[in-house]
Amino acid sequence: MRVAQDFMLLRQGMRWAVLTGVAAMSVMVVAPAPVMAASAVQGHQPPPVWLALPFVILLLMIATGPILYPRFWEHHYRKVSVLLGASVSASYAFGIEGGRELLGHTLEEYLSFIALVTSLFVVAGGILIRIDRRGSPAVNALLLLFGAMASNIVGTTGASMLLIRPYLRMNAGRLKPFHIVFFIFIISNIGGGLTPIGDPPLFLGFLRGVPFFWVLSRLWLPWLLTVVVLCLIFVVFDMRAGRSDESGPSSGRIVLKGSWNFLYLVPLIASIFLDPAVIRGVPSLQELFHLPFGIREVIMTSIALAAYRTSDREALQANEFNFEPIREVAFLFAGIFATMMPALQLIGAYAQSHAAGFTVTKFYWFTGILSGVLDNAPTYLNFLAGAAGKFGLDAGSPDDMRLFAQGVPSPVAGDASSVTYLLAISLAAVFFGALTYIGNAPNFMVRNIASQTGADVPDFMAYIYRYSLPVLLPVFFVLWYVLFNY
Repeated sequence: MRVAQDFMLLRQGMRWAVLTGVAAMSVMVVAPAPVMAASAVQGHQPPPVWLALPFVILLLMIATGPILYPRFWEHHYRKVSVLLGASVSASYAFGIEGGRELLGHTLEEYLSFIALVTSLFVVAGGILIRIDRRGSPAVNALLLLFGAMASNIVGTTGASMLLIRPYLRMNAGRLKPFHIVFFIFIISNIGGGLTPIGDPPLFLGFLRGVPFFWVLSRLWLPWLLTVVVLCLIFVVFDMRAGRSDESGPSSGRIVLKGSWNFLYLVPLIASIFLDPAVIRGVPSLQELFHLPFGIREVIMTSIALAAYRTSDREALQANEFNFEPIREVAFLFAGIFATMMPALQLIGAYAQSHAAGFTVTKFYWFTGILSGVLDNAPTYLNFLAGAAGKFGLDAGSPDDMRLFAQGVPSPVAGDASSVTYLLAISLAAVFFGALTYIGNAPNFMVRNIASQTGADVPDFMAYIYRYSLPVLLPVFFVLWYVLFNY
């Protein structure tokens, strides 16, 4: 009976995700990785600027709701997100040339996105990791460094969900807001900057033709230095936090329960590559049956259902597992995906029309800052298309993208080659996702899980002005000055 009830809970959770996306986007259909939403209506006139207003309103409400009107926001954020998303979707469905096609691609992207984060969330939720060691600056820094490396193997979402609970338990009695923030900085974002598995923008580049190990071979040193610098800054913060008020044994022993769920990660990660752009002959359900999802999403959803049904009940209970974090992500990102369509189109049109005059510096900062407030995957593709166009290449052609990654001289004398442009866009899209809670999906999930444990989690604005601006921006400025100051 208990298993049946739990199974029904998971089905409800998955249904929330799907129904939210359908409601917010009003009709059409889609999955994340292969195609970028804004490129779906190339050749059509960009939408009016005022249509980006719902996106601005949603961002402002996400930032101010928990502070200024928390009771209203807590009870009505779902309605706000869906209504704002539906208002933009209606305009695209009935008033924008090519809008229905873009709605279809956006819904595909949303469903693929939510299938991935939900399956990783459920699989990781059934794995209990207990580290019999009290948190200290050195121990915490080592865990953050390990999590950064793991993010490239199981993705930033997978690593975040696996490690956030043991991290919180280790530091019980001494948790400060910066503990949560640096976890998000390092594990939920920057850590995944070396492989296409790590973060969605890099996977999109891989699907477009960028070689799998291209980023690793060129970004490993800036990645390592950035992670180490952030860990050192964290140690300074953590040394000031003092010791825990709680005492107990600290043998350093690691206890693992629910390890069976690790087996689910193998087909889950493998399914990410089930795309006709990667493996020839893979059937496309979208083309065959006009569905808003593909084989990849079916496999991910099946894995989530199977993982929850077979997960160790004690592990789930000890992790205080529930669906509230993924439900919050499902509703808010449904609104974000829908309302950001006009913003992305306007940005994409501007980037491509001004690409000839854009330097590496502009591509780096534009891609980065916009990745912090928009979904970083489509932002990456918009600026990738603009950069490729500057070199006379087509971002939709795998052959052109392989050439772009190998290196093409700039048509402008004294300018950087295409390799530097691609590196700037790749680094900025992944690293700058840590600027805000909405920069990357794991940010929201970590925040929600930490809040449920009673941790002191900074609100949206405090996260930015107390940590992102003073900590991350100087690091990103140094990266620009050393690597991309052209």
